[in-house]
Amino acid sequence: MSEFLAAFFTVFNVMLFQNTLRTATPIVLAGLGGLFTDHAGIMNIGMDGMMLIGAFTAVMGTYYFQSAFMGIVLAIVVGVLLGLFFGLFVIKFKSDEFIIGVALNIFAGGITIFLLRTLTGVKGAFPLPKSLGLPTVSIPLLDKIPIINELFNNNSILVYICWLLVIICYLVVYKTPYGFRLRAAGEHPQALRSIGVSPDFIKYSASVICGILCCLAGAHLSLGYLTQFSENMSASRGFIAFACIIFGRSNPIKVFLAALLFGFFDALGLRLQNIIPANLTLIIPYAATIFVLVIAALQSKRKSKLSELKLNKV
Repeated sequence: MSEFLAAFFTVFNVMLFQNTLRTATPIVLAGLGGLFTDHAGIMNIGMDGMMLIGAFTAVMGTYYFQSAFMGIVLAIVVGVLLGLFFGLFVIKFKSDEFIIGVALNIFAGGITIFLLRTLTGVKGAFPLPKSLGLPTVSIPLLDKIPIINELFNNNSILVYICWLLVIICYLVVYKTPYGFRLRAAGEHPQALRSIGVSPDFIKYSASVICGILCCLAGAHLSLGYLTQFSENMSASRGFIAFACIIFGRSNPIKVFLAALLFGFFDALGLRLQNIIPANLTLIIPYAATIFVLVIAALQSKRKSKLSELKLNKV
C-alpha cells in the first residue's frame, strides 16, 4: 500500500499541473488561431504543419541572430506568409481546404527536415543553449505562496501571453464589429456583400491570424518548451488543437479549457513513463482526443435529433 501511495504522489503532484500549463500552451495558441478560420467557414487541418514550420523558423532565427526575440519575430513573419499561402489556394483558387491542409502538413515535414540538414548538417535534432530560450517570468507577489508559486510562476513568457490572448480573442470574436463580420463571413457571406464588406478579405485576415498563432505555438515548442528543434516535433498537436476547436465549438474559453484537458493527459503520459512503458504512455493524449471527438459527435447528433423533433411538433 505504501509503495502504491508513493507512486501515486510521484505522478499526481503540483508538478503535474505545472506541466499541464506548459504542454497545453501550444495547443491553446493553435486552437485560438484555428477558431478564427472555423468562424470564417474554413476548415484548416494544416495547423500542424504551420506549428512545425513555426518551431523550425523560431530556432533558426534565434540561432542566426542569437536572440529569441528575433526568432519569434521571424516565426510571426512566416506565419503571415503561411496564412496568405493557405488563403490563396482555399479562398482565391477555391481549392479543397482538406487537400490543401494535408499538403501543407506533408510539405512542412519535408521542408523542415531538408532545411535542417542543409543549414546545420544535423539529423534528428538541433539543440540551442538554454540561455537562448524564451525568458521566464517571475511574479514577486507569488513567491510567498507555495503551491500557487509552483503552478503560476517562472513560466515561459508565451504561457502568460497565451492566457491573455484567450480573453482578447473572446472579446474580438463576440464583442467587436470584426468578430461579427468574421462569423458572418462563414455563415452569411452575402449579408456582408450587401453592406459593402468583402467576405474574402475577412477570410484572408482569419487565415493570417491562424498562421501567426500556429507559428507562435511552434515557437513555444522549440524555444519555451525544449530549446531545440526536432524533426516532426509538432507530433500532431495541430490535430489535437483542431479537436479542441470542435469540442469547444470555436469559443475561445471553451477551446482553452479543452486544451487544458489535453495538456493534462499529455503531462500525465510523460510522468507515467517511470511506471509504465513509454510506448503506452505516449498514446494517452491521442486516445483522449479520439474519445473527446466521439463524445462531441454524439452530442451533435443528439442535438440535431432534438431539433428535428421540435420542428416536427411545430
